[in-house]
Amino acid sequence: MRINTDRLKVVILAAGMGSRLGQSWPKPLTKLKNGRSILQQQLENISHYLNEKEVIIVVGYKKEMIIQAFPDNLFVYNERYNMTNTAKSLLKALNKCQHHDVLWINGDVVFQNEIIKKLLEKGSNAIAVTLGKVDEEAVKYRTDRKGKIIELSKEVSDARGEAIGINLIKRQDLNLLIKSLEQCNDQDFFEKGIEISIKRGLTIYPVDITEYKCIEVDFVEDLNKANEFFTV
Repeated sequence: MRINTDRLKVVILAAGMGSRLGQSWPKPLTKLKNGRSILQQQLENISHYLNEKEVIIVVGYKKEMIIQAFPDNLFVYNERYNMTNTAKSLLKALNKCQHHDVLWINGDVVFQNEIIKKLLEKGSNAIAVTLGKVDEEAVKYRTDRKGKIIELSKEVSDARGEAIGINLIKRQDLNLLIKSLEQCNDQDFFEKGIEISIKRGLTIYPVDITEYKCIEVDFVEDLNKANEFFTV
């Protein structure tokens, strides 16, 4: 199946402070043992499918450090990064992506590039997920009998698995998601915007990426695991 990226934008959410990792620089600039930062590895993964001019990085906390590290990329500034969460950071970026499909990634996810391919091949709105038991703090999901996602949050009961923070919205549904994100509170995660959109008719499917290596780096333990996964 041919993957069409002619009208695709990628958004990386890198505005947060990442205080749980206990460092004095933006979490996406955290170095892995392979010598790359988390953000550098993400950009290299994306480069398998489209060029850097189609990537928008949302910055906030110590934005100058990220901009200096990646001067050739495009940036959107969330000036309220210390008062808002990912719903508002994503909203700022999506307003720059009209008439495009948008794949967005949390700026602290370390993953294999094949995951991007799987989402693009789906051909519909999609959320990358893993199957099985998940931690209490994880973003969980539940589906209906047709396989569509109907719940997406940390509070989901009887969850099928975890949403890992890599997602795709098709251009025809972009405005619906934008309007839903506008309804979110400042401290909401973008998953709240997806749930609001689902209630308004959005159809979105899980894409199982359990076979691939992927981890969201929140704590030192996560970083250690990421380094075990990605040694080169």
